[in-house]
Amino acid sequence: MNIVTRLAVRIAGAAAVLAAGLGVAPEAAAQADADWSAYRKQVQEAPRDTIDAGAYSGWKQYELNCARCHGEYGVGTSFAPALVASLKDKGTVPDQAAFVSVVCQGRKEKGMPSWCELGLEMDKIMNMYAYLKLRADGKVHAGRPASKG
Repeated sequence: MNIVTRLAVRIAGAAAVLAAGLGVAPEAAAQADADWSAYRKQVQEAPRDTIDAGAYSGWKQYELNCARCHGEYGVGTSFAPALVASLKDKGTVPDQAAFVSVVCQGRKEKGMPSWCELGLEMDKIMNMYAYLKLRADGKVHAGRPASKG
């Protein structure tokens, strides 16, 4: 018997002894400890924002190419800015042209690659902008959106 199996047997035995000392079957003790309302909230699907097919494609491209640095849904990380803040009115990326410029040229001094040099097509960049602008304007919440198309 390997160490993991021995440890599992010891834990199960300790739980059985504890439950027996309390006069409760182990399965009943586990059922009583479960927070079923929290579990139901976790597994029930949260309502999703529905966006057009272009913005949905932009969400997918963003998650594929940008989320590892800028965080899921554009909320930023410790080393890359929150794009939902940058794209707000009066943000550091005030319009679509500025967004395309930054994405295409990159910010190599800060570790951001030139996505145009890496072959990311312009239509995908424009779709990412559409998605991120919806997020910045508060029209789409964090989480996986749904597609109208």
